[in-house]
Amino acid sequence: MIEKNQSPKQPQQKAGEEIKAEGVVDFTRGIPAEVKEIVARAGARGELTQVICQILDGRDKGKTIRRNVKGPVQAGDMLMLLETEIEAQRLGGGRFGGGAKKK
Repeated sequence: MIEKNQSPKQPQQKAGEEIKAEGVVDFTRGIPAEVKEIVARAGARGELTQVICQILDGRDKGKTIRRNVKGPVQAGDMLMLLETEIEAQRLGGGRFGGGAKKK
């Protein structure tokens, strides 16, 4: 049974004792991209903006991709992308999606 002054999740620390963190924190480097064009608003409530951006560095340098951005954005802004391989789906593909016509 847990006593009232004891926390079940955190071990108690003695006075003067330091907690040492093990390991190294390594953050993923972002890849810069410049917003070239604002395409449309996306999301159920229009909370996303679909943009076309050009990748400025990294493996896919010079590639132009479509991405969804949350928050205020305008042409000329810089984005820091964690990945550059996956592209956002096109919006408004019609009733049957993607421009495919039903016979």
